[in-house]
Amino acid sequence: MGNTPANPLASPPETVPPSDTPARKRLWLPPTLFVLTLMTTSAVGALEYGLAGGVLYSVSLVLILLCHEMGHYLTARHYRVPASLPYFIPVPLPPFGTFGAVIKMGGRIPDRKALFDIAIMGPAMGLVLALPLAMLGIAGSTVTSLDSMPAGETLLGPSLLFAFLIEWIHGPLATGSGLQLHPVATAGWAGLFVTALNLLPMGQLDGGHIIYALFHRRSSLIYHVVFFAFTLFAVLVQPLWLLFLVLVYLLTRLRHPPTMDEHLPIGPRRFALGLLAILFLILSFPPIPISMLVPTP
Repeated sequence: MGNTPANPLASPPETVPPSDTPARKRLWLPPTLFVLTLMTTSAVGALEYGLAGGVLYSVSLVLILLCHEMGHYLTARHYRVPASLPYFIPVPLPPFGTFGAVIKMGGRIPDRKALFDIAIMGPAMGLVLALPLAMLGIAGSTVTSLDSMPAGETLLGPSLLFAFLIEWIHGPLATGSGLQLHPVATAGWAGLFVTALNLLPMGQLDGGHIIYALFHRRSSLIYHVVFFAFTLFAVLVQPLWLLFLVLVYLLTRLRHPPTMDEHLPIGPRRFALGLLAILFLILSFPPIPISMLVPTP
């Protein structure tokens, strides 16, 4: 099994007009969606790994998504920004069994420092779990010949980071060999993929929040340059990315709402962390995330 735009898997916080009453009426919804997502991810995982492996995949993936969204939630509450508990999105279909999770935030962010902290804590907290789970899962994965795998098998494309972890743990793989991923490795791959997707510097993705916090008025130019470059890449290399780009554009229009205090400096420490986040995006982004094994003639 391989494989995830928070898109599909995990999504960034969404700013909405404040409204306490609807949130109180829907207190049952977050835990219900959480349980349903555990069920759908377990069912999808079981198709590839059996019942026990499916549960292991489900728990690992859902915990990564939960850590990501709770990073946003707890930081928002620290800055007294109203925020909902995570809304998980169950999808009873392969390859992942979920479209991730979102939180809703009410009102405006106080300043760019708060915006930066809320945005970066999601990927950071998700990474705290995704990276060690990926390493643990890769260690439990098996090197196998690609010829022994059935035609049409789903393959997960490695990022530079995931490829490094495989070589570090298993050594260089021989030509014609691949890794039969352990269910925890698949969940770890998906968690890193989610983190990379959310760090794309466009609109109200986490990366878009970070870019706005760092560059303020110049952020719109950066959004459009990245969007154009990504569109060109999709047309030339991987057309399926066009669906993701259309979704991002429809949801964000490549714009970002202002904070309440636009003039408070971001500071050198946060600026350096923002640049590290962009570097991590480059290392963890798989250009062709999912492909099918084609039999050798």
